[in-house]
Amino acid sequence: MQLDPIAVDAGVRLEALAATGSTNAEARLRARCGENRPLWITAAEQTQGRGRRGRPWISPPSNLYASLLLSDPSPHERAPELAFVTALAVRDAIVARAPALAPKLRFKWPNDLLLSANKCAGILIEGEVGVKGEGGLEGRLTVIVGIGVNCTTHPTALPGATDAREACSSAGDAMVAFPATDLLAHGANVTPPQLFQTLSASMCRRIAQWDRGAGFPAILGDWLSFASGIGEKITVRDGTAALQGRFVGLDRSGCLVLGLADGGLKKISTGDVFPLSVRGWRRIWSAWT
Repeated sequence: MQLDPIAVDAGVRLEALAATGSTNAEARLRARCGENRPLWITAAEQTQGRGRRGRPWISPPSNLYASLLLSDPSPHERAPELAFVTALAVRDAIVARAPALAPKLRFKWPNDLLLSANKCAGILIEGEVGVKGEGGLEGRLTVIVGIGVNCTTHPTALPGATDAREACSSAGDAMVAFPATDLLAHGANVTPPQLFQTLSASMCRRIAQWDRGAGFPAILGDWLSFASGIGEKITVRDGTAALQGRFVGLDRSGCLVLGLADGGLKKISTGDVFPLSVRGWRRIWSAWT
């Protein structure tokens, strides 16, 4: 693995591991040890990979597993917007390496990338803020951007799943579940090192465009131009309830707007992309209701 010169010039660093439990967990450890510069952690294999809400992310060799550690990237309330920033950067990187896939790549709200309606990549954003007693970390916002891209293989079922559709999705709460796929299955021979190098540059570009939240309207507009399911009937799991309606679009903060059968509209928050609650640290996520 190596960084693109654009990332190197931006002061980004890289730690490439042969194997680890979770690249997000490794990045979190670096943050708690005081790391305050942009840092990528990659691994050829994860043994405890996970998606949103603790769902397992099957992580065999030959796919891309990477986490970007960011310190104080924005005001606290704007940090969840990085899910949209990252989705665009991942798509940019895939298209740069495999232009023929561009028409087939769509976003599934809130954090998945679809290839011909099958899931090829997922994103997990986690955030913490240091509290009193944590040394120099008090009040410091840390965001970890976890990315998994199926380059050459994909799972056919998760442990305990009954069919391939249950293997799909770390999101699993908006629309229906999607079966998994990989880039090679669609004719794109892109290795994890190749994709990562391009991604390290595209993340720099998209983060600069986002500009700590000031550029989010443009980011959201770009995301919506590649969104899947707008105008269609969908099922959304809101907590324990399953809601059905029409995917109207997103509001200006990134919430899904669901058109209900009675003519009303309901906003669905994506706040649970920030799931951490760890002793010594407090959850920062409370917006996007």
